[in-house]
Amino acid sequence: MKPNSKKNVKMKAARALMGMSQEDLAKAAGVTRQTIGMIEAGDYNPTLNLCIAICKTLNQTLDGLFWDDEN
Repeated sequence: MKPNSKKNVKMKAARALMGMSQEDLAKAAGVTRQTIGMIEAGDYNPTLNLCIAICKTLNQTLDGLFWDDEN
């Protein structure tokens, strides 16, 4: 079983609203496109520093992109 099998649709939607590709976000956050794809697919649990970099790039908050609404 995957450690975090829940897709991050909030991050994908925020990225799309900014008109950014996975590659654009990856470059801005200092990671590979594959890492962004894996986060969006729920196959990778990013570090807090990476979450912050993504949030700053997408003009979002940690709660807005990474908080699980079910809790």
